[in-house]
Amino acid sequence: MAYYNNVAQRSDLVERLLGSVAHAFEAAAERRAKQRIYRSTFNELNVLSNRELADLGLHRSELKRVAWESAYGTAA
Repeated sequence: MAYYNNVAQRSDLVERLLGSVAHAFEAAAERRAKQRIYRSTFNELNVLSNRELADLGLHRSELKRVAWESAYGTAA
């Protein structure tokens, strides 16, 4: 007598589903970490005076770009 077992296909589906969920959580955590870096960089630069920014070679209008590059690595 022959038996057909469908358990392997179900476990593959469950593994793929759990893998997708885990990937979504990892991506969300990575986005959150980058947002935290952006916000802290921007806030730290924003408290500097115009003179201190000039000493760094920056203008106040460049703060968002510099913070973005710090967090995401590319220009916006």
